[in-house]
Amino acid sequence: MKQSLLLLLFTFLITPLLWAQTAPGPKEQQITDNICDCISRLDYSKVTNKQTAEKAFMDCFASQGSMILDVANERNVEITDQPAMRALGVGIGKNLMQQNCEGFMKLSMAMAQTETAGDIGSGVIEGRLKRIETKDFNYFVITDNSNKEKSFIWLRQFAGSDEFMGNTKNYIGKTVRISWQDIEVFVPSAKNYYNLKEVTELQVL
Repeated sequence: MKQSLLLLLFTFLITPLLWAQTAPGPKEQQITDNICDCISRLDYSKVTNKQTAEKAFMDCFASQGSMILDVANERNVEITDQPAMRALGVGIGKNLMQQNCEGFMKLSMAMAQTETAGDIGSGVIEGRLKRIETKDFNYFVITDNSNKEKSFIWLRQFAGSDEFMGNTKNYIGKTVRISWQDIEVFVPSAKNYYNLKEVTELQVL
């Protein structure tokens, strides 16, 4: 049960936070405040990549494990109802974003990174376009052959970018080939520098 609850913390990372949501109840607001306080007090000199950011958030979320049951009761959600619990996790993530939790913004930027061993410099990758996220910039999120998500920032004009200036829904689920290069950018909302993978060319296959 504890493992299932911990999985909720990643929900808002892989789901667009675009649903309408009512104001959080007292318990939900309390857990939001507690998580925000926890991640805002982190030592960000040790949060250097996606993996350390995810672990930091997991630790803060896990520290509120008992309260998630109170929030479920407040929402009249059965703990065994996975879709409803998933929506609850999304709601907490959206609360953190809408309430401008500074720590959440920092962690979100770190978790958007896709650093892995050997992925240094530039390269080409093929995968299925899963979604286009809009944060400080647009990000193309694809899934590779192992169904692992990878994120690439749309920072400047690139070969093929004109196709994505309008309605992009028709491209979701399509196989794409992305050429990328590593770039270090300063993100004002996070007040830090991050290494991201910038799209230099994108082809729909």
